[in-house]
Amino acid sequence: MHGSIRSAFTRIAALAVAGVAAISLAACGSTSGASNGSSSDSGSAASGKIEVVASINQWGSVAKDLGGDHVDVTSIMSNTNVEAHDYEPTSQDVAKFGSAKVAVVNGADYDPWASKAAKSTKATLIDAAETAGKKEGDNPHVWFSAAVRNSTADAITAAYQKADPSNKDDYEKLNKTWHEQEQKLEDAIKQASAKTKGLPYAATESVAWYLADDLGMTDDTPTGYAQASANESEPTPADIKAFQDALKGGSIKMLVFNTQEANATTDQITGAAKDANVPIIELTEQMPKQYSNLLEWMTALVGEFAKA
Repeated sequence: MHGSIRSAFTRIAALAVAGVAAISLAACGSTSGASNGSSSDSGSAASGKIEVVASINQWGSVAKDLGGDHVDVTSIMSNTNVEAHDYEPTSQDVAKFGSAKVAVVNGADYDPWASKAAKSTKATLIDAAETAGKKEGDNPHVWFSAAVRNSTADAITAAYQKADPSNKDDYEKLNKTWHEQEQKLEDAIKQASAKTKGLPYAATESVAWYLADDLGMTDDTPTGYAQASANESEPTPADIKAFQDALKGGSIKMLVFNTQEANATTDQITGAAKDANVPIIELTEQMPKQYSNLLEWMTALVGEFAKA
């Protein structure tokens, strides 16, 4: 994917598989509405901390949890009103990638602006999607996937150990703690799946597809609407009617609604769900501010799916 960066990443991933174990749930790294760093470049250098930049706040929180007091993390995006797919970075955003030692992007063409900015620097690049073999064309909302969370965490830890070998043991301890918390989340998913396994649901956008899949749910979003959503095009009136009819007919037991993509079309869909008493799970793509880290957010969402 990224030439020499890909080679560097491969070495990092190998380190992670060979010997990394776990991470702490320290407070979330510094985030921004669209872009707002936690510290100045000179401050990070003077403190001896690893300077880390993440494209989105959910991965920024993981980077912070895995680095603890040894890292300064800046997340470019944390505003749930901003759409990451179409985000246009500022010159200040690009500069943050230039000064970072480690850059964490989502990948799978979700944040191409971040991948482009990181590739032009000497920062070690962690592509979350790529750590688990996901690529452009796959569902890009990979932070909802347990497999991708685990592989990304190990890749980040390996990058820290490479950048700061004197604190290798600390990073291993932090990684171990993180995986323990991730396992608690996966245990909650397993418990919730007793209620959700096989449950047919539909979504206004496939943002939570990986989580629903981990929960054993069945995506019954009408094909025409789902294809239009995936292509970022407008569904036809027939597509909308098919969705409304499916909700009214009772074949769909839950609606997942991405509030960051609310519009007149989704108003019609959610309206039909309400009329049919179909439970609606509302969520966003960026991690809401009330959560300190990705695992806390995912745990809350699992609880909502289980209760609906």
